[in-house]
Amino acid sequence: MSQAKIIPKTKPEKVVQYRNNAFTTKAMKKGCQTNVGSPPLAGAFTERTKKGDTSFAKFYKRGDFPIALEHDTKGNKIAWKVEIEKLDYHHYLPLFFDGLCETEHPYEFFARQGVHDMLEHGGTKILPVIPQLIIPIKMALNTRTHSVVCTTLKILQHLVVSADMVGEALVPYYRQILPILNIFKNHNLNSGDGIDYSQQKRENVGDLIQETLETFERHGGEDAFINIKYMVPTYESCMLN
Repeated sequence: MSQAKIIPKTKPEKVVQYRNNAFTTKAMKKGCQTNVGSPPLAGAFTERTKKGDTSFAKFYKRGDFPIALEHDTKGNKIAWKVEIEKLDYHHYLPLFFDGLCETEHPYEFFARQGVHDMLEHGGTKILPVIPQLIIPIKMALNTRTHSVVCTTLKILQHLVVSADMVGEALVPYYRQILPILNIFKNHNLNSGDGIDYSQQKRENVGDLIQETLETFERHGGEDAFINIKYMVPTYESCMLN
């Protein structure tokens, strides 16, 4: 009678857990249970804080702008110490656009209202300055700060209609301006039956972006739509309606 063969008990293999970054050599090591954690947030909508004072703030603190704050029954407004039409637009308009990044009073108010005033009275002086405005516009949009983005979008709408050929002059710069608009186009839109009070104040980013893109198309000439569509694929032409 043969005796049954006794198989010695083996100790269970010890599983060691490691926390490593995904797609690294350590994470792929055999015999190890690796915890790579959750993927990091992309941060597409995260606000970017500005570092230090803008050029606009520095000039304002030095008293280099011919402006003062004036109060009346309708609220605050800028009191210009010189005629706006006589300003050097190559010098002042880019500086005021640079101040669009500001969120603190009085810088935010002076920059926003100053730009609107200069666009209102600039006429033929605006078009030659367009190339100098692109970087400040891009920087303001890249802050991703709600109030700054809304203000900049309203400024862009005013800029396009401020003088002849300005809309067409902006078309070559769509690649720098429109990426942020593409990110936020469907962000913060009104949904459901609830009342969106931001729409009444024109502070809904999605609606402002749609308005801005339509203004670009209407005033940007025959090449505007195809260039908008390239950068914002979900945009549909307003000229077909």
